[in-house]
Amino acid sequence: MLTCAIIDDDEINRLTLEHYIELAPHLKLEASLADGIAGLTFFREGNKVDVLFLDIEMPHLSGLELLRVLTDPPEVIITTSRQDFAVDAFELRVTDYLVKPFDFARFSQAVQRVQSRQVAAVPAPPPAAESPANTDLFVKVNSRMVRINFDDVLYVEALSDYVNIVTAKHKYIVYTTLKALETRLSTFPNFIRVHRSYLLNTQHIESIEDNMANLRGGHFVPIGKSYQDGFYKSLQRI
Repeated sequence: MLTCAIIDDDEINRLTLEHYIELAPHLKLEASLADGIAGLTFFREGNKVDVLFLDIEMPHLSGLELLRVLTDPPEVIITTSRQDFAVDAFELRVTDYLVKPFDFARFSQAVQRVQSRQVAAVPAPPPAAESPANTDLFVKVNSRMVRINFDDVLYVEALSDYVNIVTAKHKYIVYTTLKALETRLSTFPNFIRVHRSYLLNTQHIESIEDNMANLRGGHFVPIGKSYQDGFYKSLQRI
């Protein structure tokens, strides 16, 4: 719904515009005023509309003079019997310029331009926040499929053809290799290889001493010599 105002000193023209607005279901008339002074008062009293249908030649204050005075005019559709004001009007950034007499089809076309400009002016919605990454994985433990939230995993230890997945409360022996699991966890930024036999979840580190990571719950994981440079560099980003 677009709110509208008419400012025109010709009563017949005002009645015509009022009728056209009544025919358009998406338009609502807020004011129909007979001269520019009344229009200036209307806006200075804080009234706002989406569309202003504005005549140019009016006593005391012309339509173009009114536009120059208004600090924040709405979308303006000029309605005039004169064609020679078009350049001046478009310099004032009017939306359309209707030369009287005009029919309802031409009126509707001008309103459509207002709608198109308003749609273009609406800012794009901000990008939706990314959903938190799903940190759950199913692993096969004996004959069961167990869901493990890998945010809770302290570390993973290689056991030949198996791995030991350790949380604060449980240990899961899973038939896979450490290399395969490391590849699977490549999208989990907190996991890092710290030893040929260990993957470590850095968010559970409480302290590091003598190349030994002390984890929550009294667990310790060694930091292998060949992994130390990469490991300590990663800590700078925590």
